[in-house]
Parts: sequence; structure tokens; C-alpha cells
Amino acid sequence: MSEAAPTPEASIEPARDAQAAAALLKQLFPALFGGAPKPIMLKVQQAIEARAPGRFTKKALSTFFARYTGGTGYLLALTKAEARFDLDGQPAGEVSAEHREAARKLLAERRERLKARDAEMLAARRWRLDLLRDFETSSLSRPNFCALKKVPEAQLDALLAQAREERSNLPPPSAHPGRGRPEGRPNGRTDARPVGRTGSRGEGRPQGRPGAQTDARPDTRHGPKPGPRAERKSD
Repeated sequence: MSEAAPTPEASIEPARDAQAAAALLKQLFPALFGGAPKPIMLKVQQAIEARAPGRFTKKALSTFFARYTGGTGYLLALTKAEARFDLDGQPAGEVSAEHREAARKLLAERRERLKARDAEMLAARRWRLDLLRDFETSSLSRPNFCALKKVPEAQLDALLAQAREERSNLPPPSAHPGRGRPEGRPNGRTDARPVGRTGSRGEGRPQGRPGAQTDARPDTRHGPKPGPRAERKSD
């Protein structure tokens, strides 16, 4: 008797690494793995093996899910979604408060690490730019300069080349520091007060009146002026 033909599952080479597993999962279960990350049902590897037996090695699936569920997009989805989803994209249980809080904690720790790394990279870039500036203006010999800066002489050229490239990518300084201010007004002032307030004394006041008085009442500060009767009495 002839041997039985192998089943289709036995003739297909299983996915043996995380990258191959990702591509095959997206092909077989697009409702769950084909779009934005969704919280995955618990015991998903058992469900995959039941639906697609022999298509994945255990190591390939374990490596894929370790990376997938640790991604920032998946952790964000875990903090926002109420439900988990099965292989067909249907709700399959709730996201527990414990898992949601663990995802928030991981995201917060990741943000802090990124901030620390960015600060470290910025400090290193500033140090290289300072090194380049000092090198271009220094009169020291190369060995003495490296000794002063505590830089191995064999690394100096690479550091200077990196600093030159970083300097070339800096935005150019503005040729007009005051651009954007209204013309004719220093320091961007836009008030409409008369210029005479800061010029010669009296400018900007009503003409014909000393000071700022504008009332029409008679000036009685020195008493009433003598009338005709007062003149006759003095005779």
C-alpha cells in the first residue's frame, strides 16, 4: 500500500521567528492584528494553536507577543480600552484595573527614561560644539589641547567631525533680531501716547494754557480785581 498523502498543515513550514509570526498573524487574523493595536484576549496562544495548528513554533509566538504587548501603542490601548478582543476582533473579557494600572506605570517609566536620554544627548551635543569652538580658537598644539580637554587624541577627529555636522544642522541666527515689532516703535511698543510726553516740556498740552488746566473759570487765587467803587474810595 502506498503512503498516505501529507495533510496541508504538515506540508507548510511554520513561522520560526517573531517577524514571520507577525506577518502570518496579520494574514490569518486581520481583525485582531491588521490594524491599530487592541488588548488581546487572555490565553491567546492556545487559541491560535487551536485555530492554526502547526503554523507557528512556540518560540516564535512567545517572542512576538513579548515584543507586541510591550510596545507603546499596545500599552496605550490597554490604558484606554474597556474590553479585550479575540482572534475575530470580538470582545472577549474585560481589561482588569490591575493590568490597566500596570500599563500606565510602564508608560510613565518609559517617558522618564526617554526624557533622561534626551537630556543626556543634548548635553553631549553641547559639549561637542564647545569642543569644536575651543579647538578652532585655540593656539595650543594638538596634544596639549587633547590633554587640556581630557580627550584621547585618537578620538578628536571623529568628535570634531560630528560637531561640525551638528553645527551645520543648527538653524541660522536671525539677521534682524527686532523683526516682528511694529516699525517706528522701539521694543515693540504699540501704545498711542504722544511723543511729546517724553520730549520737550509742555508738548502735547493744550496751547495757550500753562499746565494742564482746561476749565474756563476765572483765576481768583489773588483775590477779586478792584472795580470802579474801590477806585473812588481810594480817592
